[in-house]
Amino acid sequence: MDKAQLDHEFSELYRAHLRDVYSYAYYRVGNHHDAEDLTEQTFLQAYRHFERALAESNGRPLRPWLIRIAHNLAANLYRDRSRKPQTPIDDTTVIAAVHTTEDLVEGRDELSRILEGIQELPDDRREALIMRFALGMDNREIARAMGRTDGATKVLIHRAIKQLEGIVRQPEPAG
Repeated sequence: MDKAQLDHEFSELYRAHLRDVYSYAYYRVGNHHDAEDLTEQTFLQAYRHFERALAESNGRPLRPWLIRIAHNLAANLYRDRSRKPQTPIDDTTVIAAVHTTEDLVEGRDELSRILEGIQELPDDRREALIMRFALGMDNREIARAMGRTDGATKVLIHRAIKQLEGIVRQPEPAG
């Protein structure tokens, strides 16, 4: 494949998956600045290995491959910093329907508990839930992105949901 064709196909990949890679990065690192950096690094690395990835994909979608790159870069970012993100995810909560104030507060509180609960999950469970619910990836895509079997991924997601439900149901500590 010539360079012009390769660049054209990569541009298509970029347009098709920019939002997913950014969303994944944002949910993973918790702030827009780092998510933008991570997204940029993901596509730079993807570009370097794009021709090989195309050849090895056998026509399968490349979104799991991109998310795996973002996953690895995010893990490196955390390892390098060895500290938590500075901005909590829930400070940008958007609720796009008309609700009473009480509904809004209740919904925000519940969302806040869920987002905090997600942070308490082990990394692999948190990753799987982000891919499943934030990106809408199916189990097969998640399995490919995480380097696991379909069955192991299904079990991982099930356990993550059960653990998150347990965390969210726990009463708030009195304080």
